[in-house]
Amino acid sequence: MSGPYPAHRSSPGASRRRRSTTIVALLLSVGLVSGCGSSSTSSSAKSTTSAGAAATVPPVSGSITVSAAASLKGVFATLGSGFQKAHPGTQITFNFGSSGTLETQIESGAPADAAAFADTSTMKKLAAKALLAAPATVFAKNLLIIVTKPGNPKGITTLADLSKAGTVALCGTTVPCGKYAAQILKSAGVTIPTWKITRGVDVKATLGAVSAGDADAAIVYVTDARAAGRKVASVAIPAAQNALASYPIAVLRASSHQPLAQAFEAYVMGPAGQAVLRKAGFLAP
Repeated sequence: MSGPYPAHRSSPGASRRRRSTTIVALLLSVGLVSGCGSSSTSSSAKSTTSAGAAATVPPVSGSITVSAAASLKGVFATLGSGFQKAHPGTQITFNFGSSGTLETQIESGAPADAAAFADTSTMKKLAAKALLAAPATVFAKNLLIIVTKPGNPKGITTLADLSKAGTVALCGTTVPCGKYAAQILKSAGVTIPTWKITRGVDVKATLGAVSAGDADAAIVYVTDARAAGRKVASVAIPAAQNALASYPIAVLRASSHQPLAQAFEAYVMGPAGQAVLRKAGFLAP
């Protein structure tokens, strides 16, 4: 039948155009919904991941005992205060002494959660007996120096001058600072008559012999001489003759508070702890 289509019917072209428009609209609608769903799911996944990660790092609390070399006394007191401030509800107690004495105490079962020594060989003894929870980490280094009475009345300027001094204080032969001193004197070819030597149980006692006036000179760590201030005078040891002391720290296997001990070790190794060590004169590990 010829003539125009009835008013209620549209042309095939117009109908196809409307169907195409409807399909596009539907596709766009589905895309937007899918996109929103994807974003929502992604955000949810991120939230779950973040929450899960946070849950795996529980806050530390409680108290631990750290057996530390005598040369760490001042700086570890500062580190302990900083750690406790950063982690409210924790308490760090220190047991200071010569590394050799502390190692013997730990082997004998003395209560300790972590150990920090002035030499790696002493720490290796604990490792050899499987007393460490994980391998030790060197957190600082140190050099040695000659100290004399204020004003250096004996005029000591070299290691060789020690053989001419009156009384010379050295750490015990099994104490790290005593072993380092022996290494230094041997390297310099210097022999001090045994009757002129007085031995200290640790570096603090050795330095104290000079500051108290009982000895004319001593070989101690740079950091201890620095902490003593004007109580002693300092004479540098040439780099070629000096010894570099390495300080390791480790969590002990017997500790019942290993998470807290590990957190303290991490603090010592971290930026805040390392800044305190540098300020005290310790060298980077």
